[in-house]
Amino acid sequence: MVVRYKIEGEKLVQSNDGNLMFFTQLTPEEKRYLLDNLLIDEHTLNSSLDPEELARLEIEPEHFAFIIKAPKHHIAADELLFRVQSIGIFLFKDKMVVVSQDPLTEFLNSKPFQKILSIKDVFFKIIYSFIVQFYNHLNTINRISDELEAKLSQAQENKYLLHLFSLEKSLVYYHNAINTNHFLLEKIKFNANKLNITDEEKELLEDILIENNQCLRQAETYSSILASLMDARASIIANNLNVLMKILNIITITIMVPTFVVSLFSMNVFIPIAEYKHAFWIILGMCLVSAISFIIIWNMKINKIK
Repeated sequence: MVVRYKIEGEKLVQSNDGNLMFFTQLTPEEKRYLLDNLLIDEHTLNSSLDPEELARLEIEPEHFAFIIKAPKHHIAADELLFRVQSIGIFLFKDKMVVVSQDPLTEFLNSKPFQKILSIKDVFFKIIYSFIVQFYNHLNTINRISDELEAKLSQAQENKYLLHLFSLEKSLVYYHNAINTNHFLLEKIKFNANKLNITDEEKELLEDILIENNQCLRQAETYSSILASLMDARASIIANNLNVLMKILNIITITIMVPTFVVSLFSMNVFIPIAEYKHAFWIILGMCLVSAISFIIIWNMKINKIK
């Protein structure tokens, strides 16, 4: 599917003959049009739909090809796993082609696109919009991790830990994507003359670089905090397990001592107090004394260790 826009009155207006083309979920016919009519390299076009591809710039005879990383639209099936996607932008002298898996036209009415001066202006503002999306998703991940931390402090359930693992994995994806976008922006800056970037566009590019670096620092911070949280949570769980095992051992030994006393008097041999009518209660009292003695001795040893 393709949606076309053109610049009219410093705004983007949808038009059937627009020179700004946004392709989503390419059909075989659309793919042949891009390959045969616009002479886009097939490998580069396929990279636009491959989430594993790194961001990069390729200079072709008729156009410039950019592979950019962006957050993927979150779906319920992914639960708390946030993924990234690759976006292909092909910049010609008189037109621009954008190829993606998810529709990108939804943010073309946002604030950055209220004043459009040129095709390259649209290009830079699309990249800026991706950075804003990364920001928003990072803040969402941070809020979710805070909620999961609060739930984990009340209930030790595996599902909350698995959710935290998913968020930690998402932050790794986002950090790598933002970092590879940083190298792409640096390469664009280095090739500014080849790309015919004006002074005003260079200033916009500098602002985008600053925003991307801040977004990268934020991703690193959240990733570090979540990793520390996971380590702390693992230590707490291990400590709670040790405390539980200690309690179970105390209970087991406390039961074993009276059991030994009862077993001793249950052997088929002569028992000194067998002729007494209160022998049962005497043995029961000895069991109770042995259990209490063990608990007292245990507490004395624990206090010495502390």
